[in-house]
Parts: sequence; structure tokens; C-alpha cells
Amino acid sequence: MVTADLLETCCICLPLLFFVIAVSFRLLDNSALLFLQKDIIVSCSYVPKKKIIKHIASNPDKVFTGNLKRALIYRRLHRLFIILMMSAIIPAIRCFILG
Repeated sequence: MVTADLLETCCICLPLLFFVIAVSFRLLDNSALLFLQKDIIVSCSYVPKKKIIKHIASNPDKVFTGNLKRALIYRRLHRLFIILMMSAIIPAIRCFILG
């Protein structure tokens, strides 16, 4: 019975854990700040992926392109954990209702 309670608790807390990790990666994605430091004006804080890739290909500064690549990795990890959170919500609701 103890393992069933532990499994139910993990099932309910897992979407929240995935959400916290996703938010952490979104906060680490500072691509707008990187563009502003290089005097490149952006219209919003969420820079489009195509614009980041264009600047990676065209900019000769290795440090800047490395930071942009890291920002893209953080963006992909953010998206991955959002997908994991969404996929874990249904079992969590089922555990909450049936448990």
C-alpha cells in the first residue's frame, strides 16, 4: 500500500516538476539580451528561431554565436519539458480523480 501511495504522489507531482524545469530553461534563454548587447534591436523578448539561426550563420564573433547556440539549446529543452508536462497531466488527473 505504501508503494501505491508513493506512486500516486509521484504521478501527481511529476507535471509540476516538469513545469518548473521548463520555466528554468525559459529563464536561461536570454537571446533578446544577447541581441541588445550587440546593438541589434529586437521587437519582443522572444526572438524568433529563424532570426537567431540567421545571426549564427552571418556573425563572425565566436563568443556571440556560441551564446546564441546555447540559447537555442535552452529553447529546445524548454519545449521538451513543456511537452513532457503536457503528457504527464493526463495520468496525474487520473491518479487524482481515481486515487
